[in-house]
Amino acid sequence: MHTIKIRKGLNIPLKGEPEKTIENIKLPLTFAVKPPDFNGFNHKLLVKVGDKVLAGTPILHSKTNEKIVITSPVSGEVVEVVRGEKRVLLEVRIKSDEVIKYERFKENNQVPTDKDTIIDLLLRSGLWAFIRQRPYDIIPEPTAVPRDIYISTFDSSPLAPDYGFILKGKENFIQVAVDALSKLTIGKINFGLNAKAADNSLFERIKNVEHHYFSGPHPAGNVGVQIHHTKTISKGETVWYINIQDLVAIGKLMVEGIFDASRVIAITGPEASKPAYCQAIIGANISSFVHAKDSKLPLRYISGNVLTGDRIEHDGFLGYYHHQVTVIPEGDYYEFFGWAMPGLKKFSNTRQFFSKLIPSPSYKLDTNYHGSERAYVMTGQYEKVFPFDIYPVYLIKAILANDIDKMEELGIYEVSAEDFALCDFVCTSKIEVQEIVHNGLEMLRKEMS
Repeated sequence: MHTIKIRKGLNIPLKGEPEKTIENIKLPLTFAVKPPDFNGFNHKLLVKVGDKVLAGTPILHSKTNEKIVITSPVSGEVVEVVRGEKRVLLEVRIKSDEVIKYERFKENNQVPTDKDTIIDLLLRSGLWAFIRQRPYDIIPEPTAVPRDIYISTFDSSPLAPDYGFILKGKENFIQVAVDALSKLTIGKINFGLNAKAADNSLFERIKNVEHHYFSGPHPAGNVGVQIHHTKTISKGETVWYINIQDLVAIGKLMVEGIFDASRVIAITGPEASKPAYCQAIIGANISSFVHAKDSKLPLRYISGNVLTGDRIEHDGFLGYYHHQVTVIPEGDYYEFFGWAMPGLKKFSNTRQFFSKLIPSPSYKLDTNYHGSERAYVMTGQYEKVFPFDIYPVYLIKAILANDIDKMEELGIYEVSAEDFALCDFVCTSKIEVQEIVHNGLEMLRKEMS
């Protein structure tokens, strides 16, 4: 077994790891389809308040290609269309039925093997949106042919769900999905496995894939890191990727002909009353199954992990691509002497605090910046946590200067915003690095289209 060792990175020991139990929860009353979840997706609304929908009924379609649709995760009635500034569509809310009813996308249980049939099924059901493309992190065009497809079987981000535990007993659906996706690429299906995992047998049994083993700190589980260390993306090439748990939904579509939007998510964080796993559905209102400790402190609810997730309200909705909800304290307070204190209970990647000498196994971290934005200086901090053969600061400066030639030379096609999450975390200058990279990729995508 050849193992690729990731030496640069950082594991953040956050409190609130979920227990290895899966709870069945009552079906939430409301769900939401959130257009901002879909990067670069120029959409058109297909429903109005009062419309009845089934699980799999189209809610949005792309203005550039009407075959690409986003479908309802449940059956019920459209009860609200939420818009923001300049009438930007933020949410389409659906009141669910007590029992979910499904659109049928094929009449028999025969698994399709024809490429055109597979693409047609994925498009009509809305599951095509599970597939995303590097560069740009967008939903790919159906006519595109990727060089390879990458799937990471583990997540190394703070308190991330254990997919080996979640997916036990679902190998058949994963195998069906892999066989279907293999028809869509001229290259290979690549699985990234955790070399330090106690048991990888579930993923090693999947056929028709190439296995790559990775060890090291976060972001070793990021698909971008795995692509970079196996076969880099050159200009003009496209690579697709998909979350390992979403393969189950694709497998069910190929076998049963329905869009089953259920997934196991991890409820995590130091302020979660009972960190555990639960069976949920995409777009679910989290208020019915995510409960915080009885605390008077203001809290932050995050759909996703603390590094790359989206801030939502306590009665907000689970994101389309998220498999985790995290609850942490807000950081709206000032510290007496701040960095000048010993910091016995503070986590830091530097030797600033005494906690570096006597580290704790986990920390109760919050959202406090511990300072305001300041001059952007060369510190060498990014390079310690950024495991790409790329100069991160020079790339960020090229993005800020809108210098497309420099951006290309410095490797922008290989990265996405999530790959810079740790740069955000360690940044002395408090620069929103992920936002800068996201804006740079969006600018580049529009220029190249």
